[in-house]
Parts: sequence; structure tokens; C-alpha cells
Amino acid sequence: MAFVNEKLNEFNNYLKGRNVAVIGLGVSNIPLIDYLRKYKANVTVFDKRTIEKIDKSIMDKLVDYGMEFSLGDGYLSKLQGFDIIFRSPSCLPTTPELVREAERGAIVTTEIEMVMELAPGKIIGVTGSEGKTTTTTLIYEILKKADIPCYLGGNIGIPLFTKVEEMTPDDVVILELSSFQLMNMKISPNIAVVTNVTPNHLDYHKDYEEYIEAKKAIFLSQKEDDVLILNYDYPITREYAKEAKGKVVFFSSKSKLDDGYIVDEKMVKHCENNLRKHILDGRNMIVPGVHNLENACAAIAATSSFVDESFASKVITSFKGVHHRLELVKESEKKVRWYNDSASSSPTRTIAGLNAYDKKVILIAGGYDKNLDYTPIAKPIVEKAKALILIGQTKGKIIKAVKDELDNQGKVLNIYEASTLEETVLIANDISTPGDIVLFSPASASFDMFKNAYDRGDTFKTLVNKIVK
Repeated sequence: MAFVNEKLNEFNNYLKGRNVAVIGLGVSNIPLIDYLRKYKANVTVFDKRTIEKIDKSIMDKLVDYGMEFSLGDGYLSKLQGFDIIFRSPSCLPTTPELVREAERGAIVTTEIEMVMELAPGKIIGVTGSEGKTTTTTLIYEILKKADIPCYLGGNIGIPLFTKVEEMTPDDVVILELSSFQLMNMKISPNIAVVTNVTPNHLDYHKDYEEYIEAKKAIFLSQKEDDVLILNYDYPITREYAKEAKGKVVFFSSKSKLDDGYIVDEKMVKHCENNLRKHILDGRNMIVPGVHNLENACAAIAATSSFVDESFASKVITSFKGVHHRLELVKESEKKVRWYNDSASSSPTRTIAGLNAYDKKVILIAGGYDKNLDYTPIAKPIVEKAKALILIGQTKGKIIKAVKDELDNQGKVLNIYEASTLEETVLIANDISTPGDIVLFSPASASFDMFKNAYDRGDTFKTLVNKIVK
């Protein structure tokens, strides 16, 4: 007998004739708009961009559909009287217009929260300040190679809302979830992973506490038979365990846990009942770094109820990495290796990138300022950088932190300033010598010069392939 998703049918029937607001014309919301029209909702679209900055094909679609829209400055002034509001992740639920509508009785949700509400199978969710994309991708690759039907979505993969109709109870949904997506979420995944929590996105959140609280939504609505996988090495994630409703599984690269998964001398081990089982030899992994061994721990723990740990280990060993994360771009004729780590948009992630190599690197860093503290990155740069090339809004902050550390240690480091990404590649190419590593790891967001971290990374790769011989 064919599966019927009664919950989805009920939602589709509810949509007919309802007043629905969609905030943001991003990638995931375009299929959502198509879906809402299919089920005869009255849709109004809101976007803070002006009409000139929105793709013409999207605007043509809205006009063809006969939908109303509100754009540009004051775009939320007409957000009144809606039954459901789908907000984009960048439009925080603390926005006054959203708060007002929620208090009036509107359902304020997101495309990804509705996926979680309506998907009939198991859901695995991954969040964290760093490592969530790699961990999410590893989980997906493990299940896919085990021939378990699964969908990848959230911050990566494809918009999943329109795929719920084809899902069955045997399908697994794997989601990368940001703090913006998690804020005020009233549902949690069956298996939740928090890779770590460090200061991030402080340009969006009102403070660090709000960011920490937002991350909690990934597990606060779990049930007793659900699983929460936490990094033991961070005080905040360790504290999360006290509020967990399901089973807690820890992983660590710094502590010898009695139970959980640990990284010990480049080996991943499963600790249980005073026994330590060797699962994965990190020296066989293609992607370098202790942080990738931590990601492996989290992925093995998240998939342990689906596949054998040895199978997961084999998939991880053959994993070539995620684009823009310690991605080898090129080895030049003079044997210089160029790595793209554009997705490292915070100091802690760049520190992990620096520590992934056994030798000093030429570091290219800097970008958009998210109001982060760059003092912690100074010592790792002084210890691990052969030269430093800086760009973007955070250039001054990084220079000050590094120079203060150089003065403290009585050391000298060549620091170069550039005004364009192309200039950083030219400088690095000029100063590099055979055997060097050039690492582009910005420790900053991309929005001062690029659409996103992927656009930035793609630009870097294009420049390297064009300039470096």
C-alpha cells in the first residue's frame, strides 16, 4: 500500500485561500512560492532589495502569478494580517514587524522548519560555528553510499520543501542549520549535532548570548528517544548536555572520554564500557587537520544507528573534502601548493586551517567585519605563518593583533597589505619559494567584496589558475 503523508495533505488543504507572506526572494523561497501558488494560497512577497537588484526572471514570475510584492526601504510596512509568514533566515524573528504579527496570531516559520514538520522520515540536523558543512556532507555521503535514501538540505544541497511530497518514512533528511534558521524553531531533529560554539555572526545577533540560545533550538524540542551529539571540548556545548532531553553522545580531540568518540594520536576511537575501539586512522584521510578528525567523530556518531562504524570510516577516508574548505587548487611549476579555504569566515576556523599543516604557510586573510575579536588568531599566525597578506575591512584589526603579539614575542613577520584579491595572489606568487604552501583562509566574512564565501573562493581559484604557472 502506497504511503500517504496525512500531515502534508492537511497542510496543503489549509493553504487554500490563506494569506501567506514570503520574506526574501532567495534560492529556497522561489520553489516555495511555486508550491504555495499550486495550493491556491494568496501570496505576498517581501524583499529589502529594490526591483532593479532582483533578477528580472523572478519579477516576471511574480507578475505572471499575479502576486503582490513589497520591495526596498520600508518593505515590511505592509506585513499585516497574514495567516502564515515564511521568513528568510536573514530576517530574524526579533524583527519588530514579525514580532507584531506573531503576537496577533500569525504563524511565523521558515521553509526549512516546515520541511522538518512535514517530512515523514528521520531527520539529522547539524549546527555549529565551524565544521557544520563538512560534517553534514560526511553524514550524507555515508548514508548515500550505504544506499539509504536521503536528502541533503538547509544551508547546502537543494531547497527541500517541494521534495516533501515524494518522501517516505524510509527517507532520511540531513540538514545543515544556521543560527538564523534555528532561532525560535519549535521542532528539533531526531539526531542533532553541535560541532562547536564560538563567537560568530555578531553583526546580526544582538549579542553572543542570543547566538548561543539560537543554537539550542536544534535539541530543545527533542524527545527521549532522540540523540544529541556534542563537542566535549567547548564549555558551551558541554553545558548544552544539561538541557538535553534525549541521549547525549560526546566527542573530543582533547579529552580521553570514558564514553563517546575521541581523537587520540590521529586515530578516531570509540570509547565504551572502559574499552577503546580503533575506528579510523586519520593519517589515511585525504583532508588534513585535527578539526576534520573531529568532524569525522561527529559523522560516525550521527550515522551509527544506520551503518556499521567501519563502513562509515571507509567513506570518510576516501572523502576529498568540501569545496572552499582546505581545497587544493593547484601545485605550481615551482612546487608551491595553493589552498582555498574561503569558507573559513571566523578566526577559530582559520586557526584550525593553520594547524592542519606541519609547516609554516603564506597566509592570505581578511574580509568583511562581523564584529569579531581577532586577538586569539594573533599567536597562531605568528607561530604558523611564513608571511601574512591582508585584505578587506578586518585588515586593520588583524594587523594590530599580530603586531602586538610579535612585539610580545620579539619576533618579526613580513606583513603585506592589498586592496584586491588579485593583488594578494600576485604578492603570494612573487614571495613564494619551492615547497611553500599558500593558504587563502580569510577568518572573515565575504560581504564587503563578494556575494558569499563561495563566490569569493571561486574568484580566488580563477585568479590562481590564471596567474600562477
